[in-house]
Amino acid sequence: MTAAGIARLAGVGRAAVSNWRRRHADFPKPVGGTETSPAFALHDVEQWLRDQGKIAEVPARERVWQQLVGHPAGAAAALRQAGAVLLLVHERPAAWRQLRAAADDAELTGVLPAMLESVLAARLGPEHPVRGLTRAALARSAALVRAAGDLATSDGAAAAYAFLLGRHLDANPRQYTLTPPGPAALMAELAACDGPSATVLDPACGAGGLLAAAREHAARERAAGDTAADTGGGPDAAPPALHGQEVDPDLAALTALRLALEAPGAAIRVRAADTLRADAFPQLAADAVLLHPPFNERNWGHDELAYDPRWEYGFPARTESELAWVQHALARLRPGGTAVLLMPPAAASRRSGRRIRADLLRRGALRAVIALPAGAAPPHNIPLHLWVLRKPGGATPPVPHLLVVDTAAAAAKSEPGAAPAGGRDKLDWQTVRATALDAWRDFDRDGGIEEVPGVRRSLAAIDLLGDDVDLAPARHLPPPAAAGGPAELAKVHDRLTATLARTTALTPDATAPRPPAARWPLTTVGELARSGALLLRAGGPGTAGLEGGPAVLTDHDVIGGLAPSGTLPEPPTGTPPEEPVLVQEGDVVVPVLGGGATARVVDEATAGAALGRNLTLLRPDTAALDPWFLAGFLRGTANNRQASSYASTATRLDVRRLQLPRLPLVEQRRYGGRFADLAAFETALRLASRLGEQLVQGLHDGLTDGSVAPD
Repeated sequence: MTAAGIARLAGVGRAAVSNWRRRHADFPKPVGGTETSPAFALHDVEQWLRDQGKIAEVPARERVWQQLVGHPAGAAAALRQAGAVLLLVHERPAAWRQLRAAADDAELTGVLPAMLESVLAARLGPEHPVRGLTRAALARSAALVRAAGDLATSDGAAAAYAFLLGRHLDANPRQYTLTPPGPAALMAELAACDGPSATVLDPACGAGGLLAAAREHAARERAAGDTAADTGGGPDAAPPALHGQEVDPDLAALTALRLALEAPGAAIRVRAADTLRADAFPQLAADAVLLHPPFNERNWGHDELAYDPRWEYGFPARTESELAWVQHALARLRPGGTAVLLMPPAAASRRSGRRIRADLLRRGALRAVIALPAGAAPPHNIPLHLWVLRKPGGATPPVPHLLVVDTAAAAAKSEPGAAPAGGRDKLDWQTVRATALDAWRDFDRDGGIEEVPGVRRSLAAIDLLGDDVDLAPARHLPPPAAAGGPAELAKVHDRLTATLARTTALTPDATAPRPPAARWPLTTVGELARSGALLLRAGGPGTAGLEGGPAVLTDHDVIGGLAPSGTLPEPPTGTPPEEPVLVQEGDVVVPVLGGGATARVVDEATAGAALGRNLTLLRPDTAALDPWFLAGFLRGTANNRQASSYASTATRLDVRRLQLPRLPLVEQRRYGGRFADLAAFETALRLASRLGEQLVQGLHDGLTDGSVAPD
């Protein structure tokens, strides 16, 4: 196990483990790894932690996880073995209990292969991808097998496997491209808008996120029973059959086990093969296809597949692998079935794909292109698209129109003068989801939709069949006229006028300099913290709970004078949420990176937010320290310069070295009142700047689109 594993085992940070290694001569010696990332024996570490009183007992989950990562066959192979055992415990608990109690290690690993193959074939079909569970492979895994079985008995097989698989995926982020839960759930809902799906296919299923989302959506619909009268659904409807294919054999095996444990009673068929070259389900006619294909793939089989019957809409160019996946998805749908694909934005506009896009439009197969905000799914720096397709030939003839939606425009709407939102930590996902679903449901039901400027629009296919057949929503959704029209511009003008008047009133007097006085006696923030006059807390720790969490006050918010805009990260799989540091009214927050002189007093509106990274909180004892006096003197340029350290690319502030004069509380409040007035003036200036920029851009837009007259 690594130092990170030891930290997780003991419930401490990695810095604590480094301290233990330096300070304790009896700390276990590395048994492998490298000088920068040493590996330690689990048994030795566990014993040392017990002897030091740092843990009473290693949690069963952690014990199994450490056995997985230290397995000689590798973590993926060990997880495949553990998952198969968990499925055996889940499907045949009595047989497992009998085997666990009676067999020694040799007998256990000798009998187990046949039992595992029997339950895998029964649950996943004879061509299942969970291979390599031979007697020789399991001979080194007796301890892992027993520990996994015991974990299933205590935690439940499905929960145990979800923890182990989630931890494995979290530990290898560069190896796997995962579809985030939000987009996955949205894709499942879009595919099921016309009724429940009896069969769902994901031909590039990866870790199974899209198929799991389809199962979860179907389960919610069955529990609600809302569609029973109209669609034959309801509580007694069978769960959908889930079909998946994945080119990575290890990942295919892990996904098959995940679905088998998460979806009891559902037919699960997952195959390990290259979908485009070796389709495992050539005769399938699915109700829905959900797909997050690999992007920009050149070696997808262009030379071998020139005459493949799936290219009904045209043979894709070598650079158009995504359009090959689009046609594969259509080929595996029943007539009238729906496919939803997560696509790169270039696929909607590249010239090399224009003929295929044109034919998809002419025949009514492509029904909607929905732009997501940047950060919704990897790669996080570009706004991906959702393509909604329907295979021609169903009961309802296709309508020759295309729905285009820009959910980013809807999610970014804000009050005049507010700073723009953006980034994956600031997405209003509920607005994104509602915008996409409402538009698709109305369009699918009525064949058209009322236009919302900048957000959604229905376009006749004939109007899109130009030279480029560019289907990017941004091309066809011009922004709302003049930032909401002349009426909205008038409101911005009025707010700006009032703000400028307030700014003028708040402009501080340029008073004459005071005569030289004796130097104040100084103290430091560190000394004040040691004396109990203030509390110091560093920001950063904290994860979201089941119901989300408070907004996060980021260093960007503090520097820009903005409302808290960040979100807490999700905790690692199987780890309980970590409580964040919450700010209170009267706290002083200081950024520690960047070299600027900034300190912010928390007001009532910001109180309750979580403290973000690269921020330090100072909570003064108001009987000894005035918050505004504290913040004002911390902003002094000379003060920041003497407390900063400089690296090659950044400046870091040591908050403990910042200095303050020792003044009576009455005198502090005199200075504090002046600093508060300066803060109000600065806030008014910032608001005026944002409103001015909005008014100028709105007038430019209005003059150029004709909604504002030049007179």
